Amino acid sequence: MAAVAATAATKGNGGGSGRAGGGEGSGLRKKKGPGPVATAYLVIYNVVMTAGWLVIAVGFVRAYLAKGSYHSLYYSIEKPLKFFQTGALLEVLHCAIGIVPSSVVLTSFQVMSRVFLIWAVTHSVKEVQSEDSVLLFVIAWTITEIIRYSFYTFSLLNHLPYIIKWARYTLFIVLYPMGVSGELLTIYAALPFVRQAGLYSISLPNKYNFSFDYYAFLILVMISYIPLFPQLYFHMLHQRRKVLSRTEEHKKFD
Repeated sequence: MAAVAATAATKGNGGGSGRAGGGEGSGLRKKKGPGPVATAYLVIYNVVMTAGWLVIAVGFVRAYLAKGSYHSLYYSIEKPLKFFQTGALLEVLHCAIGIVPSSVVLTSFQVMSRVFLIWAVTHSVKEVQSEDSVLLFVIAWTITEIIRYSFYTFSLLNHLPYIIKWARYTLFIVLYPMGVSGELLTIYAALPFVRQAGLYSISLPNKYNFSFDYYAFLILVMISYIPLFPQLYFHMLHQRRKVLSRTEEHKKFD
């Protein structure tokens, strides 16, 4: 879920160079990119998303300066966070119609994991919104997404500054564990309230002869981090070495 990381650099963060638009990887493979209309749309989309996450970052800073405390800052950025994170669902459509060369299944999982955490956990369990763990994953997501959408924008324009590429493939080393920690702690904090209220749970008997325990489901979600986190993290470290070493080789030839 870190989205799963977010998340994260591939979303670890989202399918490497292709999730929300273009990316340098597709160019290196000499694959045909999106047409001019699709490219223009993707540039606009990524610029808007970059601006949106910048709004969230500025909202954080302004709220902190006004309050003089980092507690309960979530409320100051709740609406834009929900809007722009939910807006990432368009990235599934981008993959489905073929203007972004990424897996629809993988992208859906990555996007929906964050949307799930925002709506099915943080929004639905009001008691966790004041938890410091929420700030952990929101700050990690915010920095990650500003970098990621900037990366896609400049890649689509064929003018990618090295500092953005470096940040995309380096800062996840800290941001990914930070985001995962925040997500896990937030889900854990929600558990007693979910159990007490029976939130989203379906008990027997009912006419469909079906039961669902949302409390147990959240525990399974937390357990799923155990195999997923190391795999994604070490995959991203491998991607970082490959991408940055390739960049250094190109600099030598230049």
